[in-house]
Amino acid sequence: MAYVVTDECVDVQDRSCVEECPVDCIYEGDRMMYVNPDECVDCGRCEPVCPVTSIYHIEDLPTAKAHFGPINAEFFAEIGNPGGARKIGRVGRDHPAVTESTT
Repeated sequence: MAYVVTDECVDVQDRSCVEECPVDCIYEGDRMMYVNPDECVDCGRCEPVCPVTSIYHIEDLPTAKAHFGPINAEFFAEIGNPGGARKIGRVGRDHPAVTESTT
C-alpha cells in the first residue's frame, strides 16, 4: 500500500484527492474516502491536495494513525479491485471502525 486516508476525512470527504488521482483508486465510503492499496500507483498526487491533511504515505503514518493502514485495506475485502472508483460509484458503507467512530 502506498497512501492511506485517515480520520481527518471522516464526515468531510472533500474529494480533492479523487480529482487528482490519475488511476481512480480513491473510493467513497459513507463517511470517508479509502485508497485501494492494490490500485494505487504511489504517485503522491493526492496527499498535497487534501485540505484536512488526512492522507499519508504508509511509511509516514503517525503512530496514532497506524491502524488506518489496515482499515483502508480491509475496506476492499468485499468489493475487491473493481479497477476504478468511477466504475462503482459511492460504496455507501464504511469499515466498521469508521462506522463506530464519533470523530
